[in-house]
Amino acid sequence: MCPYKGDEAAAGTCRPRPPVPRPRAHPKGFGRSSRSGAVSVPAWLVDEMLGRLARYLRFVGCDTAYVRGASDDELLELAAREHRVLLTRDRLLSRRCPSGFLLESPVLAEQWRAVRAAWPALPTEVSFLRCTLCNGPLRERAVDVALSADPGLPPPVRSGSAALFACRDCGHLYWEGSHTAKVRERIAAWERGELR
Repeated sequence: MCPYKGDEAAAGTCRPRPPVPRPRAHPKGFGRSSRSGAVSVPAWLVDEMLGRLARYLRFVGCDTAYVRGASDDELLELAAREHRVLLTRDRLLSRRCPSGFLLESPVLAEQWRAVRAAWPALPTEVSFLRCTLCNGPLRERAVDVALSADPGLPPPVRSGSAALFACRDCGHLYWEGSHTAKVRERIAAWERGELR
């Protein structure tokens, strides 16, 4: 029996309708499938409404460009030129961008979980790979005489017993400290479904 009403059913020529395509979890062409079928993490472009999210993506080592004061057209051009997924809270902008991904919540924890749901391979461990200020790559840096006397660095870093990292582009220094522990705790809480 034909499940559809109308002329096809009356004529006895009913054919099943094609299946409705499922919404894609990530923009087409962004994130390659691995052998296990998991989608890798793309490079991101984050608009100015999501600055805190940009920092957390950098905390876990993701290549994340963050642009302030750019027009929608400039963001679209940058996303296309650098093959980045555009994360935005702007519904119209997300529709205009082939690699756009709309984040509807203003809550950072929910934004994080939305990105993790679409890209399950998103790292959750803090790594010293990207500068949280400028997105430049971090490199391990030896402690020289000047740094060994810098009172702003903790004693284990000054003595060389703890690792020190420097941004290749802006020179900002990073080390394992209490702030790193807080970031780890917050990401772990988000993974548990908490809204810290």
